[in-house]
Amino acid sequence: MGELIGWLGLVLLAGWYLYRWLLVRKVPLRQQVSMAADVYRVGEAWIIRRQVQNPECTVVVMHGFLENPLYFTRYYQDPGIELIMIGSAGYHLPLCSPTFQSAPWAQASSERSGTIAGDARVLNLALEHLASTDTIRVHGHSRGAAVTLEAARQRPELFTPVEVILEAPVLPQGRLYRPAPRIAHWLLPLLHLLWQRKPGITLSNPAWGPLHDPHKRELIMALPFNPQHSGVLMTNLGDLSAWMRSTDMDIYRHVRRGAVLVPGKDRVLASKAMLDSARQAENLQIIEVPDGSHFVLLDNPESIPPLIRNP
Repeated sequence: MGELIGWLGLVLLAGWYLYRWLLVRKVPLRQQVSMAADVYRVGEAWIIRRQVQNPECTVVVMHGFLENPLYFTRYYQDPGIELIMIGSAGYHLPLCSPTFQSAPWAQASSERSGTIAGDARVLNLALEHLASTDTIRVHGHSRGAAVTLEAARQRPELFTPVEVILEAPVLPQGRLYRPAPRIAHWLLPLLHLLWQRKPGITLSNPAWGPLHDPHKRELIMALPFNPQHSGVLMTNLGDLSAWMRSTDMDIYRHVRRGAVLVPGKDRVLASKAMLDSARQAENLQIIEVPDGSHFVLLDNPESIPPLIRNP
């Protein structure tokens, strides 16, 4: 009996060490592009400001869970746009040979890395110190929409002149389309590793919507490689669920104007819960996209309200 208990203890110890390795294992970077941009590191997060002369307007973008800032670059490619991209804490920087800048304000957040509140503080640093025009849009996709709302709650004075675009958003009292069982959460590091080994294995999943666009396929194939390690995904998911449950509708009063885009065929978040929550936002227009997937910007770019520019 004693020998059996000893072997059992060794198995459990080996399993624990394997799980810890899966959590901290470094994930290789897959997607990188060349871009003339200045990069500010803020703790484990990134602020990327595309270089521009005499910008007509400013757009600050915040990507969603598993994504990277390249989700937005094709839509906002106009050289007259001052594009400022936030890279979530714990995620790779998707740029080749970046130009790093230092600034006294680029200090790490006191919030836990990988949380909505932590990324919101980084977004506010970009708004406060880098946005150089009076015409400002903040565009958040999925989890990035929750980061946008949280940033407005933290620093409402920064959002007085801001138009917000909340695309297929994580919202207060929202829900996942199909909540995963608890065991799936704990198996996530192993599933993440297997997904990296065969990134194309999930392409048939209806959650992605249509995949005839090569640009979209490239972004989807890069998803498992964007986080630097699996631990940040565990933090992201746990915090996201807690934020949806605990955040009340009062948060909407901090945004003055903009739109919420609700896709009718979202297979990541529950569209009905999204719509019910959005209807509590008195200052925001609701744009329903009946045939839209979770990736409205890629599949239905015409649904995005036109960008206002300085004359």
